Amino acid sequence: MQDLKVALVQVNQVWENKQENLNHFSNIIENLGAVDLILLPEMFHTGFSMHAQLLAEETESSLGITWLRETAKKHSAAVYTSLIIKENERFYNRGVFVFPTGELKTYDKRKSFGLAGEDEIYTAGEKESIVRYKEWNFQLQICYDLRFPEIVRNRILPEGIPAYDVILYVANWPEKRKEHWNTLLKARAIENQAYVLGVNRVGSDDNDQVYSGNSVAIDALGNTVMCEENKEEILFYTLRKEPHLSVLQALPFLKDR
Repeated sequence: MQDLKVALVQVNQVWENKQENLNHFSNIIENLGAVDLILLPEMFHTGFSMHAQLLAEETESSLGITWLRETAKKHSAAVYTSLIIKENERFYNRGVFVFPTGELKTYDKRKSFGLAGEDEIYTAGEKESIVRYKEWNFQLQICYDLRFPEIVRNRILPEGIPAYDVILYVANWPEKRKEHWNTLLKARAIENQAYVLGVNRVGSDDNDQVYSGNSVAIDALGNTVMCEENKEEILFYTLRKEPHLSVLQALPFLKDR
């Protein structure tokens, strides 16, 4: 396990305009520098939309995934975000973890946001997705999943190590519930003895939802580094091997589950 530099990209997304969003992201991360992992908000090139029929893409011909693969290759970094995918006549809010090689690992959001009618449009995923990258294991999550701790319950494997080291949350989480966002992210880090990285958007959408960002990196002890509210910003954070392993050794709480 090596130290890993992450860029959490907190931006204002343009409502349902894919090309404008892709251009905006390209400009923002143009001079990113050396990083290992880039995180972008949920439904990164459309915003959180229920217009799946209009906006969905198929994985292999996807404008969004093509851009993500090109971006991962250009920056020699993995990228994680979500987008609207159509597969077998169903729509998914699909998380995609893109390796610098272009290899793709996916995760379908398991908890649909009923308040917005997401459960009526999108098919919920049925299983977790843990991705291994540069000797770190990442638990993939999307927005509303955050409210359900049972689906990310960390555990000790037969080999004697945790199932994962980091939880990744990509979101469009409204400002009016930002205290929930801040509190639940910290709880997920402490209870699972894992790093938690949460990236959220800023600005507003055509549903009159306002987003304050509050993108954040939290270690296994609950120590927090956060973006400035209501501002486009890139938060750089390094996942550190030795301090993390020291916490797990000094506080072996996961073994008591």
